[in-house]
Amino acid sequence: MLSFKVKKNIFKLLSLVSVIRGYNILVLVLAQYLAAIFVFSPSKSLRNIIFDIDLLHIVLASICVVASGYIINNFYDAKVDRINRPLKAGLDNYVKQSTKLKLYFTLNFLGFIFGYLISVRAALFFAIYIFAIWFYSHKLKKYPFTGLVSATVLTILPFFAVFVHFQNFSKIIFAHAVFLFLVLMVRELLKDLQSMKGAIVNNYDTFPVVYGEVKTKQLSIFLLVLTLFPIVVLFSYPALSYMRYYFYFALFVLIFLGFYLWNSSEVKQYRLMHNVLKVLLLIGVFSLIFIDTSLIVEKVIDRLN
Repeated sequence: MLSFKVKKNIFKLLSLVSVIRGYNILVLVLAQYLAAIFVFSPSKSLRNIIFDIDLLHIVLASICVVASGYIINNFYDAKVDRINRPLKAGLDNYVKQSTKLKLYFTLNFLGFIFGYLISVRAALFFAIYIFAIWFYSHKLKKYPFTGLVSATVLTILPFFAVFVHFQNFSKIIFAHAVFLFLVLMVRELLKDLQSMKGAIVNNYDTFPVVYGEVKTKQLSIFLLVLTLFPIVVLFSYPALSYMRYYFYFALFVLIFLGFYLWNSSEVKQYRLMHNVLKVLLLIGVFSLIFIDTSLIVEKVIDRLN
């Protein structure tokens, strides 16, 4: 049997993984590398991308800054989470707040250093990103529009760093970004809908609290309708290749969510839709490899050679 000390350390590790949202971090890393290989730099060989030191530093800086962002968000949302997600809050609180804050500052420092290893401008970008996450957690998230937009923008910024690194300013990438932005914004609205109770108790003026559930649903459905435009634009590009089947699937899911959302009123329904969008985005990450299947073969052959 495991000793008490070993069990305690395991619980601490699980608590830290929960606080920094380890699953989200892994998906972020996967998404950044797949986007780099199949979207931002399809002409480069797999070897050149995998062993691109600057890209590695961008990914490492993103991991550190995003993880620290989850920590500071957890710090400010402790009271809200005790109401909305008591089980997760209990696990998260297994590690002392002082330990979390020490880790927060350490990760931010490392994120800045990794950025500096790329360039001074990259270090400045991650320094601004660190401040923006703190300002969002401390102030912006408590207000309807600023909280909604800033949360969505902060989620996309790590991909923007990779995008700037490869300097690929094509229209197809812009269409992908618009689609991602709209879906993430709907996800944020659904998260606010399921967290209304905690927001009200802690005086957070989130969109559903200020404007009500009906208007939040209307805005969400409007954003879901807007996703049709980047999807139509993407369908006009032959380079989309087999990934178009993902967007056919996404179109079906988003239309279904629109109808389901309008007839929903319970927290468990909002949570279900929020999780459906998370899965849809995860499938989208893996679907990047189908943008050009011949590219996969070419990169593998190049790697073997």
